[in-house]
Amino acid sequence: MVETVRRTGRDETEDERADRMWGELIQEVRVAQTGVQILFGFLLTVVFTPKYAGLAHADQVIYIVTVVLGACATGALIGPVSLHRLVSGRRIKSQAVQWASRLTFVGLVLLLATMTAALLLVLRVATHDDWVPWLVTGVVGWYLLCWFVLPLWTRRRYTTR
Repeated sequence: MVETVRRTGRDETEDERADRMWGELIQEVRVAQTGVQILFGFLLTVVFTPKYAGLAHADQVIYIVTVVLGACATGALIGPVSLHRLVSGRRIKSQAVQWASRLTFVGLVLLLATMTAALLLVLRVATHDDWVPWLVTGVVGWYLLCWFVLPLWTRRRYTTR
């Protein structure tokens, strides 16, 4: 059986490439995972504060949505670790990298939604001003630019075909 070697501009086999990509992915997940876990931990404590009972119904709904989004983001960003553990040694690392990458992307989208909802809640409670949605929209625009637009532009601009 002849093994087809896919050239990537590096002198590495498909298995070496999967190993490298896995290491890079895990480093990325560590950064996002830490942030989402800290945010989620703080969110879990809010309901136990005296101020929570005095929140308007809409703010309580935003809080509940934020906690659920944070839980989902945490699950998606921890998912690659579980995936790796359960498939380790099965000789399917490149497929595991693909699925872990997808989970990480979903986790980042959920983290964006969590941070948006958390920022909306905090600013609504702190200011009660009509400009809060505009400020949140501006911050979300910044996140989108940093997390998605610039990376996608860079990929398109500098990827050779």
